[in-house]
Parts: sequence; C-alpha cells; structure tokens
Amino acid sequence: MEDLEGNTYQRPEGATDLQKSALIWGVAALGLSIFSIVYNTAGMVLSAGILAKLFAGLVGTVTGTLGALIGDAIRKFAKPDMMFTTGGMGSLIWIKLFWMIGPQSVGLFIGTFLGIALVLK
Repeated sequence: MEDLEGNTYQRPEGATDLQKSALIWGVAALGLSIFSIVYNTAGMVLSAGILAKLFAGLVGTVTGTLGALIGDAIRKFAKPDMMFTTGGMGSLIWIKLFWMIGPQSVGLFIGTFLGIALVLK
C-alpha cells in the first residue's frame, strides 16, 4: 500500500480487521449472553437446566457475534458520506455515535436474544 507521499509499506503480520472486530463483538456477545441468562426471570429461562443454559449461552454468543458482524457490513454499506443536521453539535455527535456502533449493536442484541430463545424454547 502507498501513503500520500508515495511511500510503500507492508501490513504487519497479525490479526486482520475482521478478526479484531469479531473478537471484540464476540466478547460483547458473551457478556450479553451471560447477563441475559443470569438476570432473565422468564419462565422459559427459569425452568431450563444448567446444561441448557450453558448451551444457550454458547449459541447466543455465536449468533450475537454473527449479528454484530452482519450489522457492521450493513453499516459499511449504508453509512452516509456527509451528515447534515439542524439540531446543532449534540445532534451531530449523536448521529456520528450511531453510525459508529449502532447497526452492530442492533445485530448483537437481535442475534444474542434470538440464539438464546431458540435453544430454550
């Protein structure tokens, strides 16, 4: 790759951006899975055994990670190039924060809860 001055450089060996993103969202999905299984008082969760809860946590982590990665792909595709606002600086910060983590968070929540619900159904 070349920088603005024409200098070429090699990307150092190691984890790619996708791997780093998957690791970060995987840890977030694991935390959300554990939180939602431990603090959920629905009958579906309370009547499940410990192995079912562990398997639901594992499936919720995998589906939550996949949902966050799909949300990241949607974010990269749909993120606008320019943002206009009439709400001032606060509105601009809110819009920028949404496009930074919004679609991934939606995918994380949907994927995690869907995975857990499918196992404990």
